[in-house]
Amino acid sequence: MTSTAEAPVSTLRRLAAHPLPLWIVFVLVHLVVGAFALGGAKTGYPLGDVEWVYTLWTREGLGGAGWVGIDKPFVYPLLALVPMLIARVAGEQNYAAGWLSLIMLLNAGAFAMLLGTGTGTGTGTGTGRDRVRAVAGWWWLAFLLALGPIALGRIDSVTVPLSLAGLLLLAAHPRVAIVVLTLAAWMKVWPAALVGAILVAAPRRLRTIGYAAGTSLVIILIALILGSGANVLSFITEQGDRGLQVEAPVSTFWMWDAAAHRPGGSSLYYDNDLLTYQLRGPGVEVASAVMTPLLVVVVLVVLAVAVLALRRGATTEAVLPPLALAVVMALICFQKVGSPQFVSWIAVPVAFGLVARAAGGPSFRVPAFVALAIAGLTQGFYPYLYGWFLALDPALLLVFTLRNLLDVVLLGWAVVALLRAHRRSAPALMGSPAGADALGAAPTFGSPR
Repeated sequence: MTSTAEAPVSTLRRLAAHPLPLWIVFVLVHLVVGAFALGGAKTGYPLGDVEWVYTLWTREGLGGAGWVGIDKPFVYPLLALVPMLIARVAGEQNYAAGWLSLIMLLNAGAFAMLLGTGTGTGTGTGTGRDRVRAVAGWWWLAFLLALGPIALGRIDSVTVPLSLAGLLLLAAHPRVAIVVLTLAAWMKVWPAALVGAILVAAPRRLRTIGYAAGTSLVIILIALILGSGANVLSFITEQGDRGLQVEAPVSTFWMWDAAAHRPGGSSLYYDNDLLTYQLRGPGVEVASAVMTPLLVVVVLVVLAVAVLALRRGATTEAVLPPLALAVVMALICFQKVGSPQFVSWIAVPVAFGLVARAAGGPSFRVPAFVALAIAGLTQGFYPYLYGWFLALDPALLLVFTLRNLLDVVLLGWAVVALLRAHRRSAPALMGSPAGADALGAAPTFGSPR
């Protein structure tokens, strides 16, 4: 019998697992964060790329001046133009509002999948499965609030819900999942790392390669028919000449060096071609040249650790969630760009890991809290105090440094979880009815449907 003291707690748990309060807060979070984004022109301008750059690219294309990715090089993969064009539906004068509305709709679709809506789960009855999904939903909403306007104000904001949807579809509809992830990678490259994680951790690897390659081939063929030539792959070469961007984790040392104002030391400058603040100083060019090869090496090492775990008997359920987190964190920690919006990527493997726990995956409690701290610290210096950050204020540099240290901590946690994955004794639930039910999905993980 439930005691009088336990009754309110039980009621709160059932209420927290019910979809209605989750959806109410979902709308409120997007309205609040969107309002801050729209009102942030004097505090870092988090919608600067949206209102200045995306509108310019689409205006030029529609006006006959040529399409980026087709008629001229493009810093993003070609499909990034699709959401940029959709946001123009309400007119260029309402472009920012159109963009935020699009992101909210995409997030709503991924949020519905996260809660299990339409999959026979997420009934709000307070079952263990509902509670697991509700926790993931509440966590994502907290993450969006902690990260702030930048979570909605870049092309990354489109790829995050698409990538989360792709991972959540994996158990029931692997073909669709790989296609969705590949389409997201043709908007911003980073979801390709998730495809790589699936290729290593999931069965039927040849099918994974085939779906991803087939989707990419169709996109490339359409672009070539439209006359793109080599421009369809220009996003690969356009990033090659970047220096160290000030927000990148690797830039921490040089930012403190610049703050010291020593003769011959480091300094900041604005790159008018790339529209970013970068660093110059002793060792900067060497570090910039080394970072991309180092990133590749780190990702390969992470994948090798996952392969070793699988060979030692670890299940896909124990390997895929931390592997997805590890490759994403490797992309964030070991690159020379490091824009604040990259932090939004972390939501995908963490939310997936929270849900996959019910299917035999490892506990994602630690990365969930660390990710919230990373998001909050990122908003601590961008966008509201970005001017002071660029002025090398010591307090903001300390916030920046702590954020970067937590990035490394999260990567370390994911690698350790992979090293320990073979010790998990849980059965392979993703390929069983119990695992499929826990994820709101159906039959064998990775099987063709």
